[in-house]
Amino acid sequence: MSYREKLAWLSLVAMAVTYGPYFTLAALAPPTTALPDLSRLGVFAATALSHMVIILVGRLYFMARSPEDARAPADERDLAIERRSKTTAYFLLMAGLIMVGVVMPFTAGGWVIVNAALATIVGVEILRDGLIVLGYRRSMA
Repeated sequence: MSYREKLAWLSLVAMAVTYGPYFTLAALAPPTTALPDLSRLGVFAATALSHMVIILVGRLYFMARSPEDARAPADERDLAIERRSKTTAYFLLMAGLIMVGVVMPFTAGGWVIVNAALATIVGVEILRDGLIVLGYRRSMA
């Protein structure tokens, strides 16, 4: 497994472990207080910090295990996989942000819009990382 594929897997796992519980909580127990709800903001802050720590520790671990791979520049295959994944994810990002910024202000408010925007960003990152993993898996077959 290539170094960049490992990083994509790390990001997928970190997203699932951190944002999965956050969005489950947001769906099962939506905030009842208006913005800014500092307790819910604290939950999001803990989620974001946990995600950051997992990514940081994982990257340091992978860099320590294979420093030469971590320093190697991206080759043509890496760049092509990255380009395809970003291009596809960009369309989902635009659709989600149009929904959140143009449509939802007329039908929802507060935490619904905030969580929809966060879900869009997380969903786009999951799609991008998933496509990176898929790109490496396909190139190995």
